Amino acid sequence: MSRLTTANVLLAREIISRYPRPKSALIPLLHLAQEQDGYVADDAMEHIAELIGVTAAEVLGTCSFYEMFKRHPVGRYMINICTNISCQLNGGEELLHHAEETLGIRSGGTTDDGMFTLEDVECIAACTEAPCLQVNYRYEYRLDNDDFDRMVDDLRAGNRADVPPHGTLARVRQNIDEDRLAGVERPELAGAPAWYSSRLPSDDGDGGGN
Repeated sequence: MSRLTTANVLLAREIISRYPRPKSALIPLLHLAQEQDGYVADDAMEHIAELIGVTAAEVLGTCSFYEMFKRHPVGRYMINICTNISCQLNGGEELLHHAEETLGIRSGGTTDDGMFTLEDVECIAACTEAPCLQVNYRYEYRLDNDDFDRMVDDLRAGNRADVPPHGTLARVRQNIDEDRLAGVERPELAGAPAWYSSRLPSDDGDGGGN
Protein backbone atom coordinates (compact mmCIF):
# COMPACT_ATOMS: atom_id res chain seq x y z
CA MET A 1 0.00 0.00 0.00
CA SER A 2 1.27 3.48 -0.77
CA ARG A 3 0.33 7.11 -0.80
CA LEU A 4 0.64 9.14 -3.98
CA THR A 5 4.19 9.93 -5.03
CA THR A 6 5.50 13.48 -4.99
CA ALA A 7 5.09 13.73 -8.76
CA ASN A 8 1.53 12.43 -8.58
CA VAL A 9 0.64 14.86 -5.80
CA LEU A 10 1.62 17.71 -8.11
CA LEU A 11 -0.47 16.14 -10.86
CA ALA A 12 -3.34 15.65 -8.41
CA ARG A 13 -3.24 19.34 -7.55
CA GLU A 14 -3.43 20.23 -11.23
CA ILE A 15 -6.39 17.88 -11.67
CA ILE A 16 -8.16 19.34 -8.64
CA SER A 17 -7.73 22.85 -10.03
CA ARG A 18 -9.93 21.94 -13.01
CA TYR A 19 -13.02 21.66 -10.84
CA PRO A 20 -15.10 24.19 -8.89
CA ARG A 21 -15.02 21.92 -5.83
CA PRO A 22 -12.11 19.66 -4.81
CA LYS A 23 -14.26 16.56 -4.27
CA SER A 24 -15.36 16.69 -7.92
CA ALA A 25 -11.87 15.40 -8.75
CA LEU A 26 -12.40 12.16 -6.80
CA ILE A 27 -12.81 9.76 -9.72
CA PRO A 28 -9.86 11.15 -11.73
CA LEU A 29 -7.69 10.88 -8.62
CA LEU A 30 -8.74 7.27 -8.11
CA HIS A 31 -7.64 6.57 -11.67
CA LEU A 32 -4.34 8.31 -10.90
CA ALA A 33 -3.81 6.09 -7.85
CA GLN A 34 -4.60 2.98 -9.87
CA GLU A 35 -2.20 4.05 -12.61
CA GLN A 36 0.53 4.47 -9.99
CA ASP A 37 0.22 1.06 -8.32
CA GLY A 38 -1.94 -1.00 -10.67
CA TYR A 39 -4.72 -0.93 -8.06
CA VAL A 40 -6.13 1.56 -5.53
CA ALA A 41 -4.25 1.07 -2.27
CA ASP A 42 -5.86 1.89 1.10
CA ASP A 43 -3.17 4.47 1.85
CA ALA A 44 -3.77 6.08 -1.54
CA MET A 45 -7.47 6.44 -0.74
CA GLU A 46 -6.62 8.08 2.59
CA HIS A 47 -4.24 10.43 0.78
CA ILE A 48 -6.90 11.34 -1.78
CA ALA A 49 -9.31 12.09 1.06
CA GLU A 50 -6.80 14.53 2.54
CA LEU A 51 -6.24 16.22 -0.82
CA ILE A 52 -9.91 16.90 -1.54
CA GLY A 53 -11.18 17.43 1.98
CA VAL A 54 -13.50 14.44 2.40
CA THR A 55 -13.44 11.36 4.61
CA ALA A 56 -11.64 8.17 3.65
CA ALA A 57 -15.01 6.43 3.87
CA GLU A 58 -16.36 8.68 1.10
CA VAL A 59 -13.42 7.81 -1.12
CA LEU A 60 -13.89 4.10 -0.39
CA GLY A 61 -17.60 4.38 -1.15
CA THR A 62 -16.89 5.71 -4.62
CA CYS A 63 -13.98 3.36 -5.29
CA SER A 64 -15.94 0.26 -4.29
CA PHE A 65 -18.92 1.23 -6.46
CA TYR A 66 -17.05 0.99 -9.77
CA GLU A 67 -15.86 -2.40 -11.02
CA MET A 68 -12.94 -0.88 -12.93
CA PHE A 69 -11.24 0.18 -9.68
CA LYS A 70 -9.37 -2.73 -8.10
CA ARG A 71 -8.72 -2.64 -4.37
CA HIS A 72 -6.11 -5.37 -4.32
CA PRO A 73 -3.09 -6.12 -6.50
CA VAL A 74 -3.90 -7.62 -9.89
CA GLY A 75 -1.82 -8.81 -12.81
CA ARG A 76 0.03 -6.54 -15.18
CA TYR A 77 -2.65 -7.52 -17.69
CA MET A 78 -6.30 -7.78 -16.70
CA ILE A 79 -8.13 -10.09 -19.14
CA ASN A 80 -11.92 -9.69 -19.08
CA ILE A 81 -13.74 -12.35 -21.12
CA CYS A 82 -17.39 -11.65 -21.89
CA THR A 83 -19.81 -14.54 -21.41
CA ASN A 84 -23.06 -12.62 -21.85
CA ILE A 85 -25.64 -13.75 -24.41
CA SER A 86 -24.00 -12.82 -27.74
CA CYS A 87 -20.57 -13.99 -26.67
CA GLN A 88 -22.01 -17.07 -24.98
CA LEU A 89 -23.77 -18.12 -28.17
CA ASN A 90 -20.55 -17.64 -30.12
CA GLY A 91 -18.17 -19.52 -27.85
CA GLY A 92 -17.48 -17.11 -24.98
CA GLU A 93 -17.86 -19.77 -22.28
CA GLU A 94 -15.56 -22.13 -24.17
CA LEU A 95 -13.03 -19.32 -24.60
CA LEU A 96 -13.11 -18.63 -20.86
CA HIS A 97 -12.51 -22.31 -20.05
CA HIS A 98 -9.61 -22.38 -22.53
CA ALA A 99 -8.14 -19.25 -20.93
CA GLU A 100 -8.34 -20.87 -17.50
CA GLU A 101 -6.49 -23.93 -18.79
CA THR A 102 -3.90 -21.88 -20.68
CA LEU A 103 -3.13 -19.56 -17.77
CA GLY A 104 -3.51 -22.21 -15.06
CA ILE A 105 -5.95 -20.12 -13.01
CA ARG A 106 -9.69 -19.87 -12.48
CA SER A 107 -11.73 -16.76 -13.20
CA GLY A 108 -10.87 -14.18 -10.55
CA GLY A 109 -7.34 -15.49 -10.13
CA THR A 110 -3.88 -14.13 -10.95
CA THR A 111 -0.98 -16.12 -12.37
CA ASP A 112 1.93 -16.82 -10.04
CA ASP A 113 4.24 -14.57 -12.05
CA GLY A 114 1.86 -11.63 -11.63
CA MET A 115 1.41 -11.21 -15.36
CA PHE A 116 -2.30 -12.01 -15.82
CA THR A 117 -5.54 -11.70 -13.92
CA LEU A 118 -8.56 -13.38 -15.51
CA GLU A 119 -12.18 -12.31 -15.08
CA ASP A 120 -15.52 -13.53 -16.40
CA VAL A 121 -17.53 -10.36 -17.09
CA GLU A 122 -20.93 -9.22 -18.25
CA CYS A 123 -21.58 -7.49 -21.59
CA ILE A 124 -18.75 -5.21 -22.73
CA ALA A 125 -20.82 -3.63 -25.53
CA ALA A 126 -19.25 -5.36 -28.53
CA CYS A 127 -22.02 -7.86 -29.25
CA THR A 128 -21.53 -7.79 -33.04
CA GLU A 129 -17.90 -8.83 -32.53
CA ALA A 130 -18.50 -11.86 -30.33
CA PRO A 131 -16.77 -13.58 -28.76
CA CYS A 132 -14.71 -10.70 -27.42
CA LEU A 133 -12.58 -9.76 -24.47
CA GLN A 134 -10.65 -6.84 -23.07
CA VAL A 135 -7.02 -6.66 -22.02
CA ASN A 136 -6.61 -3.72 -19.65
CA TYR A 137 -9.87 -2.47 -21.19
CA ARG A 138 -8.50 -2.61 -24.76
CA TYR A 139 -10.77 -4.69 -26.99
CA GLU A 140 -9.94 -7.93 -28.79
CA TYR A 141 -12.65 -9.15 -31.19
CA ARG A 142 -13.86 -12.51 -32.57
CA LEU A 143 -11.23 -14.65 -30.90
CA ASP A 144 -10.84 -18.38 -31.02
CA ASN A 145 -8.53 -20.42 -28.82
CA ASP A 146 -5.54 -19.99 -31.12
CA ASP A 147 -6.05 -16.23 -31.19
CA PHE A 148 -6.09 -16.19 -27.40
CA ASP A 149 -2.87 -18.19 -27.17
CA ARG A 150 -1.12 -15.87 -29.63
CA MET A 151 -2.31 -12.86 -27.66
CA VAL A 152 -0.94 -14.27 -24.41
CA ASP A 153 2.39 -15.13 -26.04
CA ASP A 154 2.67 -11.62 -27.47
CA LEU A 155 1.89 -10.04 -24.11
CA ARG A 156 4.46 -12.19 -22.34
CA ALA A 157 7.07 -11.30 -24.97
CA GLY A 158 6.32 -7.59 -24.70
CA ASN A 159 5.13 -7.40 -28.30
CA ARG A 160 1.89 -5.53 -27.57
CA ALA A 161 2.92 -1.90 -27.21
CA ASP A 162 -0.75 -0.96 -27.67
CA VAL A 163 -1.59 -2.49 -24.27
CA PRO A 164 -0.02 -0.54 -21.36
CA PRO A 165 0.13 -1.94 -17.80
CA HIS A 166 -3.11 -2.18 -15.85
CA GLY A 167 -4.30 1.19 -14.56
CA THR A 168 -3.15 3.27 -17.52
CA LEU A 169 -6.21 4.80 -19.15
CA ALA A 170 -4.56 6.84 -21.88
CA ARG A 171 -1.10 7.54 -23.27
CA VAL A 172 -1.74 11.27 -23.67
CA ARG A 173 -2.27 13.19 -20.44
CA GLN A 174 -5.07 15.73 -20.55
CA ASN A 175 -3.86 19.29 -20.24
CA ILE A 176 -5.99 22.37 -19.61
CA ASP A 177 -4.69 25.90 -20.14
CA GLU A 178 -4.37 27.89 -16.95
CA ASP A 179 -6.92 30.47 -18.06
CA ARG A 180 -9.55 27.71 -18.32
CA LEU A 181 -9.02 26.15 -14.89
CA ALA A 182 -12.08 26.22 -12.66
CA GLY A 183 -10.30 26.56 -9.34
CA VAL A 184 -11.72 25.36 -6.03
CA GLU A 185 -13.57 26.85 -3.09
CA ARG A 186 -10.85 26.54 -0.44
CA PRO A 187 -7.08 25.92 -0.54
CA GLU A 188 -6.87 22.32 0.62
CA LEU A 189 -3.17 21.86 -0.08
CA ALA A 190 -0.31 23.71 1.54
CA GLY A 191 2.58 24.51 -0.78
CA ALA A 192 0.52 24.41 -3.98
CA PRO A 193 2.01 26.30 -6.95
CA ALA A 194 1.10 29.95 -7.50
CA TRP A 195 -1.29 29.26 -10.38
CA TYR A 196 -3.26 26.94 -8.08
CA SER A 197 -3.67 29.23 -5.08
CA SER A 198 -4.40 32.29 -7.23
CA ARG A 199 -7.63 30.67 -8.35
CA LEU A 200 -8.94 29.97 -4.88
CA PRO A 201 -11.74 32.20 -3.54
CA SER A 202 -10.80 34.28 -0.54
CA ASP A 203 -12.55 33.85 2.79
CA ASP A 204 -14.48 37.07 2.29
CA GLY A 205 -16.27 35.51 -0.64
CA ASP A 206 -15.00 37.88 -3.33
CA GLY A 207 -14.03 34.93 -5.53
CA GLY A 208 -10.42 36.04 -5.83
CA GLY A 209 -7.20 34.84 -4.36
CA ASN A 210 -6.18 38.22 -2.93
